[in-house]
Amino acid sequence: MTILNIIDAIDRWGMKEPNRPVYIETNRTYTYGELKRDSDAVAAYLQKNIGHSRPVVVYGELEFEMLACFLGASKAGHAYIPIEAHTPKDRVEMILEVADPAVIFSVKEWPDLETAAEIVPLEKIQEICTQSWTLNVPFEPVVDSETYYIIFTSGTTGVPKGVQISHANLLSFVNWELSDFGITEGMRFLAQAPYSFDLSVMDLYPALTSGGSLTPMRKEIINDFKQLFTVLPTLEIEVWVSTPSFMDICLMEPTFDGEHVDRLKVFLFCGEELPKATAQKLLERFPKAHVFNTYGPTEATVAISGVEITHELLEEYSRVPIGYVKNDTNVYIMNDESEVSAEEVGEIVIAGPSVSKGYLNNQEKTDAAFFEYKGQPAYRTGDAGKLKEGMLIYDGRIDFQVKLHGYRIELEDIDHHLAEVSYVKQAAVVPKYQNHKVQQLVAFVVANPHSFEKEFKLSKAIKAELGLSVMEYMIPQKFIYVEQLPLTANGKIDRKGLMNEVNAT
Repeated sequence: MTILNIIDAIDRWGMKEPNRPVYIETNRTYTYGELKRDSDAVAAYLQKNIGHSRPVVVYGELEFEMLACFLGASKAGHAYIPIEAHTPKDRVEMILEVADPAVIFSVKEWPDLETAAEIVPLEKIQEICTQSWTLNVPFEPVVDSETYYIIFTSGTTGVPKGVQISHANLLSFVNWELSDFGITEGMRFLAQAPYSFDLSVMDLYPALTSGGSLTPMRKEIINDFKQLFTVLPTLEIEVWVSTPSFMDICLMEPTFDGEHVDRLKVFLFCGEELPKATAQKLLERFPKAHVFNTYGPTEATVAISGVEITHELLEEYSRVPIGYVKNDTNVYIMNDESEVSAEEVGEIVIAGPSVSKGYLNNQEKTDAAFFEYKGQPAYRTGDAGKLKEGMLIYDGRIDFQVKLHGYRIELEDIDHHLAEVSYVKQAAVVPKYQNHKVQQLVAFVVANPHSFEKEFKLSKAIKAELGLSVMEYMIPQKFIYVEQLPLTANGKIDRKGLMNEVNAT
């Protein structure tokens, strides 16, 4: 079945089967009927009080109210911007500056930040959802090329970039996932990724449009291995969505297998490279399940290629391939402006209906990455790769953008914020790899004069100050102190030289 409209497809379940479960918490199950009622109420509130075009921020974690606000915003014609509640204040401020939202739905308590936007706390959201709203005009939902959601990713200058995903972009992705990965009506999906990370879209919309349900796994469980390993064997989910890094943690629990978690039918991985060892372990642990590796940047709506992992595939390729490109999309392997010959490595360029219109209020960055190619919107990924008999094979990053635990990080973004730390004169961050995968971030630092006797104390102080302006996953795990940073012949910091140094051992 082809989905023609995201909102209609979700609302249909609320009208047809209002008692069908949609969000399964440990102590409470929410239904499609409640989702429709609450999202209608949020939409009515927005349509009555807020101008049509400006975006809406939804601030929280993995609460049911987040979904109601997302859908309510979409029904009233607003793009929504998910911001995770653990985001540092500085980053939230920068997002607000770029986005200029009309409203902030604060499902979690809003930090002490000045903003011109109206802040709607959880109590008021709940109050809105219990009111009987009457509207003289029907809803005017987001359609076609209008922006459905905006997700902010790391930017080279330290300012996050807001990727605009339209309703048409999202439809292209959802229809592909529902047709190519063995998803059937009413399946139970794991919801583990924060909504500010576009991996979450891989469970959110395919689940809701197909009458499935989401089982959220909260941060406090994920961060406490004892709790996590207790919960894993009790999960009654059928579709697993996560980064390979999170799966590596879960596989540390011996009872996380097909015998104990016997309902699991489909594994979907995205966000970073899937290591061969992880793929092999999964096939051994879950012999009856289907394991898929997928690939795609936020700018092309979650993922554009995928392949089922089999023992034969792992024997054939030294590095797990990233799959066959979806039917409505073209991938070109390019060297600057021209395509390279077959099986040659070049930059992966994606063209098709799931490619974003660009970055919110940032024409310069949009022009640098987005263009039209052969009549389709296209995006330069910065990833190196090649096509071999229709199979897309990843070959690392072209620039200095890396994936760590599924999060995309611009190394220059961390440099920018490190340079503002009071103890730091100059810094450059590089990735340390293990089996083609980023294992940790290493910072080379020229320190300002300080009174710390031991280097580890200085590192602790730098981490504490850096943590006020960047996400936790962006803080380097290792600090190396140097008198000066090496430069290239052009007078730029020799990051490649530092990378070679870190990865030589």
